[in-house]
Amino acid sequence: MPGKKLTDLSGDGVITKKDVLIGRGVIQAKKGGSVKDKKISKVMREYKEGKLKSGSKKGPKVKSRKQAIAIALSEARKAKKKK
Repeated sequence: MPGKKLTDLSGDGVITKKDVLIGRGVIQAKKGGSVKDKKISKVMREYKEGKLKSGSKKGPKVKSRKQAIAIALSEARKAKKKK
């Protein structure tokens, strides 16, 4: 198949035989979520339940969805560095 580019499906940074097999469906790709995705979903769940607070545990509750997203991305960035 000339002109068709292969993609890194295994996430190891190199295109290998494993990527080709994942693309064909011979090998199942891993489905585990990243630390970032888990952290964002946790914070947004807290926001929807009305439990998300800005700053510390004693801070005011977050009422804005945009502020909740900003907090989620910030915490995800911290969790990614910590990992």
